Amino acid sequence: MIALHESIAKLLAVQGNWKRAYSHMHAALRLAREAENAGPVVPEQFRMQVAELHRAHAAALHASMRDSLTAAYNRRYLDQRLAELLAEHSADPRSPGIAVALVDLDLFKDVNDRHGHLIGDRVLRQVVRLLQSELPNGGFCARYGGEEFVLVLPATTAQAAVSCVERTRRRVAAHPWTMLAPDLRVTISAGVVHIGGGDYPADTELCLGLADEALYAAKRAGRNAVSYRMADTIKLANTGDGDR
Repeated sequence: MIALHESIAKLLAVQGNWKRAYSHMHAALRLAREAENAGPVVPEQFRMQVAELHRAHAAALHASMRDSLTAAYNRRYLDQRLAELLAEHSADPRSPGIAVALVDLDLFKDVNDRHGHLIGDRVLRQVVRLLQSELPNGGFCARYGGEEFVLVLPATTAQAAVSCVERTRRRVAAHPWTMLAPDLRVTISAGVVHIGGGDYPADTELCLGLADEALYAAKRAGRNAVSYRMADTIKLANTGDGDR
């Protein structure tokens, strides 16, 4: 019976059914104790197997939250973690707030068409590295879909958030893309929304919708730009030229 429970646990672990795998391993441990009359002492063999299950579970959970191509967080993690951060920072009047930036690679279809999808994949991976290079503590980058990414910047003022995303835009534009392919040029556009501490309660759908409106303004302004929402207006970063 011990061997049977152990075999079933391994099979369930391979299938990702961690809860039932733990149950069978614990049953095997209980039977081993009873058979050996060893009291609370856990045989080393089973101790190691339970530890291996824990490691495998942690690795699988980590992989399930990551985009397989870019290693950025995926949409599943974004929806879960952003909801938690919005609830935390929008409800706390002492918090400087939280910012969300929706980032899109400009004319990325042209990159794939002219240079091929292998180069396109390498561009996506490099862009993620550039997006992640200057995030505040607790911030993260998630792949939203295709060539769109979301930057989440917690405990950040509106001004600091816009400055951070604008520096990121410049960093992407200045990267030596021709090292990947001749004549390759990559730029991004971004829309930033800031939810201040003590502001109205916000959910992920509303927040991303507002960021998308700002992103559209950056695209409409000619791309390779950062737009942000201030009150009821949308402006371009570092232009001071009024509403867009």
